[in-house]
Amino acid sequence: MEEVLARLAAANIDFLTALELTTHFVVTRDGFVALIERREGGFGNIGAPGLLCERGVAQLIWRGEQAFFIARGFAEPATPEQIEALRRFGRDVKNSLASQ
Repeated sequence: MEEVLARLAAANIDFLTALELTTHFVVTRDGFVALIERREGGFGNIGAPGLLCERGVAQLIWRGEQAFFIARGFAEPATPEQIEALRRFGRDVKNSLASQ
């Protein structure tokens, strides 16, 4: 578990305190978040990363050729830079948890 924490830190991925979530860890970087299942002695499955917004987590949704970040009561067009940053974040979280 210490190696995973070190890899997350090296990728500039931080933990958010979410006291109401006892079954998942919340990780963040550059305004993006992902949930990671808590398992005894470590980490489990990773949820789809999204944009942290005032309504919670907005998921990346494609409508035709245009991408949007969508949450209940929230919709914002996604820029190509945001899409790439979200994908990098997701890859970095996944790679940090690999080989645990």
